[in-house]
Amino acid sequence: MITRHLAIPAVVAGTLLALAAPTAASAHVSASASSSAPGAYTVVTLSVPHGCEGSPTQVVTIDIPESVPSVTPTINPLWTVEKVMVPLDEPVESAYGEPLTERVGQIVYTSTTGGLEDGFRDVFALSLQLPQGEEGDAVEFRTTQTCTEGTAVWEGEDVPSVVLAGAAEAGHDASDEEVSDEEASDDETATTTAAEGDVSAASATTTATGQGDVLARVLGVLGLLVGTVGVALAIISRRAARASA
Repeated sequence: MITRHLAIPAVVAGTLLALAAPTAASAHVSASASSSAPGAYTVVTLSVPHGCEGSPTQVVTIDIPESVPSVTPTINPLWTVEKVMVPLDEPVESAYGEPLTERVGQIVYTSTTGGLEDGFRDVFALSLQLPQGEEGDAVEFRTTQTCTEGTAVWEGEDVPSVVLAGAAEAGHDASDEEVSDEEASDDETATTTAAEGDVSAASATTTATGQGDVLARVLGVLGLLVGTVGVALAIISRRAARASA
């Protein structure tokens, strides 16, 4: 009976471990974005949660899709970072109006601390503009983990990606300028009102101060009269006392 009671927890524990093992193995490099709207300027963050079957990660290579011509990688103090440029078939216009003849093909992070140990997580952030597209389109960032022993390539069904969602980012137009003008007008009105309020408050303060000065003078005069009367009464009292004596 005792043996049977001990065996049941052992079987349960073994089952849980068996179920947990595939879950741990299925963890992979993932991507998230601060904004996923088509055409939005965003920060895509790739998370590396483990090594290659226990081996530390030494290099993380992120492939940039052709639909994203320009990328600004974030500095990670534990890694060096390199932009690998590739030529464009045809020049494209940049956000600043200048033609681009090459684009960022890869971002390569290399460990400076001996590698990211298995079981520890690090993140790599890329600032970029998402391509214009339809809601539901996936922007894929194929990623390669090069470890001390072995390599893991995250592509296909496991590729880190950002799925476009929401309305496309709109440009500035006349309506925006009208709104800005209205806001500026409101600000000017509020400033004028506040200034008028300040003047009124100053006037009220001056009036109150003047009234306070008059009251203080009246009280001062009354105080002198009361003091004079008191001195006079004291002299009369002393004279009366001497006369009676």
